[in-house]
Amino acid sequence: MQEDEGQSTESSAVGANAENRLAVFSQYRGLLFSIAYRMLGSVADTEDILQEAFMRWQRAEASEIQSMRAYLVTIVSRLCINYLESARVRREEYVGQWLPEPVVTAPGADPYSVLQVDESLSMAFLVLLERLSPVERAVFLLREVFDCDYPEIALTLGKDEANCRQILSRAHGHVANIRPRFEVSPLKREKLLSEFLLAAATGNLAGLISILAADAILYSDGGGKGPAVPNLVHGADRVARALLGSMGKLVPRDLTSRLAEINGQPGVVSYRQGQPYAVVTLDIAEERIRSVYIISNPEKLAHLPKLPAAPC
Repeated sequence: MQEDEGQSTESSAVGANAENRLAVFSQYRGLLFSIAYRMLGSVADTEDILQEAFMRWQRAEASEIQSMRAYLVTIVSRLCINYLESARVRREEYVGQWLPEPVVTAPGADPYSVLQVDESLSMAFLVLLERLSPVERAVFLLREVFDCDYPEIALTLGKDEANCRQILSRAHGHVANIRPRFEVSPLKREKLLSEFLLAAATGNLAGLISILAADAILYSDGGGKGPAVPNLVHGADRVARALLGSMGKLVPRDLTSRLAEINGQPGVVSYRQGQPYAVVTLDIAEERIRSVYIISNPEKLAHLPKLPAAPC
């Protein structure tokens, strides 16, 4: 991220006129939300971080602000690191598997349309980021996703450049397979999603196995409050049987489903009595479904909109 032209002048103006601070924060809110959500994997926690960042921004002395964007990114990044370090115990005590909160990213799905929608927003990417420590995650995201240079990252995190390079190298070692080797077209993704839904709805075990990668994984997050299998399920045959067996028995029959773009990928939102009940999204690579993600913890779906009107 390069500093905006005239940044110093603008910073002075903001410092002299506190009324402008809300406008400045709003200007960068999309960027800040994008960073914090990828760090935390939670919409609710991201909103809390941004609220705290805004309060600190309002109290900041003008002499502290050399670059408005850099100052705000620093506040948000450090708040996220502190939060993740304090959240470790809660994650360890979480019932069942933990998955990030899904966001609907289709055009017009405010406020999340302000997110930078790319591969780094996908459920697969966010799950892999869980392998990293909070500081590793911050360095990785700032460098690889938001294209910050090393001096910028060093200032943001209060570390020297050489240390940041070492942290990034270590992070790469933890997430070596973070990107698929072959891109899959949006049309192919939608086709596989349709085949997946049809096979699951009709109980077609062979059909389901045929579109799953041999090493497919089923992730399901109910948080002890929604339908889920307790552990990861590995292998095409086991995943297919779990979807048609265990999950099929747990899911009520009175659901209404709508196709949706979830974290930049084709997915489905299921509703019960008009309220979001579960979200399904897929990780697709080499024209096979590599991972299936099911989120049914009602607390993680509370931010999603209610059932939209049926398409004409």
